[in-house]
Amino acid sequence: MKKISKILIAFISAFAVSCTADAVDTRTVVEGLTIPEISTPVSGKVFVLKEENSATVADKFVWTPAQFSKDVVVTYTLMMDVKGGNFTKPQILATTSDITEASVTVKTLNQAAIELGAVTGTPTLFDVKVKSSLSGALVKTSQNSYTISVNAYTGLVNYPYTDWYFVGDATVAGWDNNKDNQPLFRGGTNTKEYKFTGYFKAGYFKLISTLGKWAPMYGKGAGGKLVARNTEADADPDSFQITTAGYYTFTMNVETLTYTLVAYDASAATTYTRAGYIGSSRTGTDAGWAGDDTAMTKSTFDPHIWTLKTALFDGKGKFRANNSWDKNWGGDTAFSGFPTNGASGGDIPVAKSKYKIYFNDLDGSYLMLPNQE
Repeated sequence: MKKISKILIAFISAFAVSCTADAVDTRTVVEGLTIPEISTPVSGKVFVLKEENSATVADKFVWTPAQFSKDVVVTYTLMMDVKGGNFTKPQILATTSDITEASVTVKTLNQAAIELGAVTGTPTLFDVKVKSSLSGALVKTSQNSYTISVNAYTGLVNYPYTDWYFVGDATVAGWDNNKDNQPLFRGGTNTKEYKFTGYFKAGYFKLISTLGKWAPMYGKGAGGKLVARNTEADADPDSFQITTAGYYTFTMNVETLTYTLVAYDASAATTYTRAGYIGSSRTGTDAGWAGDDTAMTKSTFDPHIWTLKTALFDGKGKFRANNSWDKNWGGDTAFSGFPTNGASGGDIPVAKSKYKIYFNDLDGSYLMLPNQE
């Protein structure tokens, strides 16, 4: 057979006639002939982005089509990286199928700039490239120098909530007030209610709302009442006590200033080897509902608590066990929920941001903290 010194790909569907040894010479060969290049807007364009225009189109990016030796469906990916970057971890601005243009919104361009390290209010240079591929193969990336300047706004998600964290020797952080302290899960429908079901060591704990500070704080009062310490100049309240190590449910209402602390029977609870996040809000190679979920990290203190730090798109998501749909959890409210107060079998609404996510497989509680560094 004549030697072919080119990159080849045989498609099982439309192009592969047979995979037998006798049919090797009859397989359809697809060759990449040209590389796509961005033509519009012109290189060097300056974008001054404003939050009030977040839903509008920043610009339409147009590129030349990649050409192949056969009539095939081409996937295009519009990517952005820091000026001089190698595009190993780019921000994805758009993905199209056989379409050589994409309208990029102000919000999408702004978030990409922020995640690539842009300082708000300061013009920052970025390189933009377009990549073509056929079913993940024959990848071609534009080579021409194409740079834009982006003056970004903060891009922070509106998050008007207060979170509360455990501190004390009965909890994972001990008496350190800034050491990955476990947060309570906030109600999704009643944001004044907080709940946590999980493991406690024998010892004591209190609640703080600002990591690294000892006030505001809640401690134990008489008759199921919370005692508030609003400033560090105020008296230090009593601690809640766990007399026997085990699983407990702690609830509090910061409007009525009441709390409950009761034992929880976790003897029949399943201990999962993996929990993950999945949904249309996922970015990059883990995008969408298909394929593997994004694995979370299991707590070494409590095997039912999972965490994940990740960037997400506008979309929806859920949690599931063992990379399967056999057991999954969801919610109806953004950012947080627990049973009867936001957590449910629905898809959790998500706004584009970087998140620190907490998930509890004992009851499906979740907390998604946006605007992470």
